[in-house]
Amino acid sequence: MYQSAQEAIAARTRFVPDFPEAGVVFEDLTPVLADPAAFRLVVDALCASLEPYSPDLIGGLDARGFLLGSAVAYCCDTGILAIRKKGKLPPPVHTQEYDLEYGSAALELPAEGLELQGKRVVLVDDVLATGGTLNAARQLIDACGGEVVACAVVLEVKGLGGRENLEGIPLVVVNQQQ
Repeated sequence: MYQSAQEAIAARTRFVPDFPEAGVVFEDLTPVLADPAAFRLVVDALCASLEPYSPDLIGGLDARGFLLGSAVAYCCDTGILAIRKKGKLPPPVHTQEYDLEYGSAALELPAEGLELQGKRVVLVDDVLATGGTLNAARQLIDACGGEVVACAVVLEVKGLGGRENLEGIPLVVVNQQQ
């Protein structure tokens, strides 16, 4: 079987050329998440790397960040904060709009029933590209009184400025050799 999370990611990631548009190679982690051994290695690697940040909550970004974030929160004995795409929650909500590589979007959190004041949050997602989604999630958490203490992803797409967009926040990338 796999010796490391990096080996599992390399073996199971599906590369799809020209998606979502010509010239882009989409790195699909679905096979990694569906493989029990690979999934365990990735979650364990994320959990181990987040120990120094002592999070109160793991913020999982809609949608693959929910899958990873839930497992990481369970492993780290914290709660999971589902950071939703716009229009998925009933009002009232806190909203943060942002630009993507291919358009614009918005993230939301409930404005009632959720206390983030003073909470230490680690954001978890599958892939870091431009950093727009993670940065918007950070702004949303900040606006709600929480503090993003780190971001964690499985893959980083180099050359799109994502790391620079998250400047000032520790970044954990499981598959560093990408």
